[in-house]
Amino acid sequence: MNYLWTVCTQIGIFLILSLSFNFSLGFSGLINLGHIAFFGLGAYMASIAYTVYGIPVILAILFAGVFAMLISMLLISLCRKLEGDYLALATLGFHFVIYSLFLNLEGLTGGTRGIVFTRPEFIKSEFSYLLFSLLIVLLCLFFLKRAVDSPFGKVLGALRDDEQLLRSLGKNSFIVKVKAICISSFFAGIAGGLYAFYLKYTHPDFFFLAELVVILSIVIMGGLGSVRGTIVASFIVVLLPEVIRFLPLHSSVIGPIRQLSYALVIILILLFKPRGFFGKVDLK
Repeated sequence: MNYLWTVCTQIGIFLILSLSFNFSLGFSGLINLGHIAFFGLGAYMASIAYTVYGIPVILAILFAGVFAMLISMLLISLCRKLEGDYLALATLGFHFVIYSLFLNLEGLTGGTRGIVFTRPEFIKSEFSYLLFSLLIVLLCLFFLKRAVDSPFGKVLGALRDDEQLLRSLGKNSFIVKVKAICISSFFAGIAGGLYAFYLKYTHPDFFFLAELVVILSIVIMGGLGSVRGTIVASFIVVLLPEVIRFLPLHSSVIGPIRQLSYALVIILILLFKPRGFFGKVDLK
């Protein structure tokens, strides 16, 4: 049963991460390819807060979200004059910078050794951690859904659809972008903190471009600007490699097939369902 609990926990973590990515890309129209960097920053912040300073798990995960949000404010301030593809390239470069810091700041991050630790007693078993993570997932889902359905969510939609029109209505589009990226990165940091305690091990290789492909697959499959679509797609995309694991094939074949499955999913969705399952916005 432990295998089932760990898979369910993984679905919850990637649901938060994908929803936060969809918040910036689908609901706000901001192409942030550095999203996994905030995921990693959250994981490392939670790990360091817990192992070095002895901060309780819940506070460590909260600090992870706040830390990721603060770094995102710095990033969007530096990129304030960039839009579209240029913003995408800048945030992708940010991702590589953060990944390099994870590898080279050995005194803080453990470098290529990473950070190994154990969970506290109350979430030591896989089932207890599933319940703990489920509570956080539901809270994150509640707050993100409220943000999307609020008047601020309508402003985000205007930013995505026509920034010039938003400015003509007297709104400061830069401030709206800052808020959108901050909210998105905060929840990415929360997901990172959960992921660190889920694995009980934090390593730079967990936060490279492969994870971006996973959440991009989820968002494209579920549809841009759709909370319901992201929830459904999270289950499908996370479970798909696990199903492939049980195929009667050699292990040397299973690995590549699992990686190719994400690319195949994206291609099929783009060909036959360009808006995803429940998408409200065209993928441009």
